[in-house]
Amino acid sequence: MHYAEGSLMNWLVMKLVFMKIPTQPMPFFVRPIARAICDQVLKKLVDPNLRTGLDFMEAHLAKNHWFAGEQLSIADFQMCFPVEAALARTGNANRYPKLKAFRERVAARPAYQRALAKGGPVLLTD
Repeated sequence: MHYAEGSLMNWLVMKLVFMKIPTQPMPFFVRPIARAICDQVLKKLVDPNLRTGLDFMEAHLAKNHWFAGEQLSIADFQMCFPVEAALARTGNANRYPKLKAFRERVAARPAYQRALAKGGPVLLTD
């Protein structure tokens, strides 16, 4: 259950932050430096760790229907948003068919549909 917040979300938040920094207001001469630093942090630290996490989850879901086995559990609810964010932010969702299938199974559940109807769609801002 704690993988969602203790491991995966850390890298997803870092990805979001390092993608946003170069788009923020700053002196024109600083922007290329900020962009270069952010690009390197993403390339050498964040993206490899995200890829490792996504590969790990993909391999797990290749052997299990849900994250904690064959029955839906709180672990799956914990993983819903991180999986959604990871598939959206990595730009390579087709590499992870088991994660996409997990997302679709969750989204097809009547309770999930009721939650969307009540609270609105999941918004992932860049």
